[in-house]
Amino acid sequence: MRAILVDWLIEVHYKFKLNADTLFITVNIIDRYLSKQTVKRQYLQLVGVTAMLIASKYEDIYPPPIQDFIYITDNAYTQKDIVQMEYDILKELDFQITTPSAWIFLN
Repeated sequence: MRAILVDWLIEVHYKFKLNADTLFITVNIIDRYLSKQTVKRQYLQLVGVTAMLIASKYEDIYPPPIQDFIYITDNAYTQKDIVQMEYDILKELDFQITTPSAWIFLN
């Protein structure tokens, strides 16, 4: 399921025209969160879009608004769901957004 999620996030990343670093940080956040928490299949997409929201807030000058992420998930989640998941992810990761990733070495 992680591979399907990452493939979908690559398309979302392309559609929103986000910075390349944003995609690498997004996948890194997802992997670190999933290594610490068990997530039901129905919430995996929520974790993915929330991780992309966090990464875009960190890396991009103009991150997409939450409404764009709600739209891209076909209104499967509410703004409250995304904000709560953002809190859960940041709390679980102790607000450590970035770690050395492959993108740093590729540059």
